[in-house]
Amino acid sequence: MRKVLIWIAAGAFVLSLAAVVAVNADMYVYPAKGQSQKKQEEDEYACHNWAVGQTGVDPVKLAEAATSTTESTVSTSGSTVSGAAHGAALGAIGGAIAGDPGKGAAIGAMAGGLLGHRQARRQIDAQQQAEEQQKAQMSKALDQYDKAYATCLQGRGYTVSK
Repeated sequence: MRKVLIWIAAGAFVLSLAAVVAVNADMYVYPAKGQSQKKQEEDEYACHNWAVGQTGVDPVKLAEAATSTTESTVSTSGSTVSGAAHGAALGAIGGAIAGDPGKGAAIGAMAGGLLGHRQARRQIDAQQQAEEQQKAQMSKALDQYDKAYATCLQGRGYTVSK
């Protein structure tokens, strides 16, 4: 039983290390003091944990969250059709009062469709703006993590460049 737990712990360490290496793939780390590959892997893992603790940013979890999040999009065609239907109904009522319900419905459908399309477009624009702001915040947070991670590795005797 103890051997199984050791193997599980070792496997978890290797998976965590692989995730750290994948996240920091654009960073070059050179063992300036002749550290072994094993020592470098241990130091990179320790520095990842330290950088997460210092910044509160875990790029591994951010990447997992980004891949599991499904994007919700607003359909302009659905809003246009819905707006047209509402406009046609209101136009038919107005047209009936004026004596031509068909003409009123057509005008109402066109006006309602345009309004529905505009509303959907505004929603899409607002969603895109929110996504851009979120990306900018994430980029800033990742830059802070990268700086902390590199600082830790440099403190352990590695040359780091991005």
